[in-house]
Amino acid sequence: MIQSLLEAIPLPAVFIGTDARLLGGNEQAIRLQPNAGDRRAFILVFRQPGFSTAFEECIRTKQTQTTVYLHSDGGHEIRYDVTCSYVDLESTKGVLACFRDVTEVEQAGEIRRDFVANVSHELKTPLTALLGFIETLQGPARNDTAAQERFLTIMGAEASRMNRLVGDLLSLSRVEEEARLRPTNELDVSDIVRTVARNLSEVAKAQNVTITLHGLDSGADLTVLGDPDQLLQVFTNLVENAVKYGGSGGEVSIGFKTVERDLFLRRPAVRIDVTDNGQGIDPLHIPRLTERFYRIDSHRSREMGGTGLGLAIVKHIVNRHRGRLKIDSDLGRGSTFSVILPKN
Repeated sequence: MIQSLLEAIPLPAVFIGTDARLLGGNEQAIRLQPNAGDRRAFILVFRQPGFSTAFEECIRTKQTQTTVYLHSDGGHEIRYDVTCSYVDLESTKGVLACFRDVTEVEQAGEIRRDFVANVSHELKTPLTALLGFIETLQGPARNDTAAQERFLTIMGAEASRMNRLVGDLLSLSRVEEEARLRPTNELDVSDIVRTVARNLSEVAKAQNVTITLHGLDSGADLTVLGDPDQLLQVFTNLVENAVKYGGSGGEVSIGFKTVERDLFLRRPAVRIDVTDNGQGIDPLHIPRLTERFYRIDSHRSREMGGTGLGLAIVKHIVNRHRGRLKIDSDLGRGSTFSVILPKN
């Protein structure tokens, strides 16, 4: 009867007698702990004091108790919430312990806490600067015209930085909301990139950088299903980064080609490569470049007006389009950011 009850539970579950010995475990529990089905003292199988305390309290009070059970699986720690419930059957009495895997919930909570902490930090710095300048303008610099002009210029830059951050946060939120909705508009991706190159021509000129497009004279079909506004944002971020970080006097090359069958997407695709000839990126940083607020050089990024969210937005948009983002770079040899989008 006990085993039938356990097998009907879709979670790892064990039944522990009032003498603290295991009386049974279902298949999921045995996968969790191979000895869970043995009739032995449960503390020898589940060696965590918190579990033992919850069991003893459940036996004493006959009230449901909860605890945490941590299990190591190949170097990864899995967290379970364990519910201990007192059960009085005709044949026996004891505690039914069910294990619920909450690892992903905990990780999501940790990501959310880190995100809030990062946003708070990013906003606190310019806000502190603004408050300091306001206090100075109201006091010592009240009648100092030169200082007022200098401080107001800095205040304007800090306010613009906060505005960019809020804008990127809203963009990221919108992209995440639409993550499961694949775009249905048919468009030529080269038209989007041409618009980006035109929009950034003055920025490139100010940096003494040339933007060149390659691969458009082959007559290849560059049509994909996409959201034009989001793809405009993707290539604006990538090309603007290449212009800013590629170095003065350099070139930003944008290449187009069709792929007969992408190995990862497993279908025909269009590939757009944005290449600069700047300092390059240490391969150590590449896996984390698309994390929110991850910066290789925080000071330089902020000076350039970066929010630390641009590549995170790019990654989410490309994922929404069922494509992929590939980054190739070596120190001293420049960087190539490739967007591979499935053909319609």
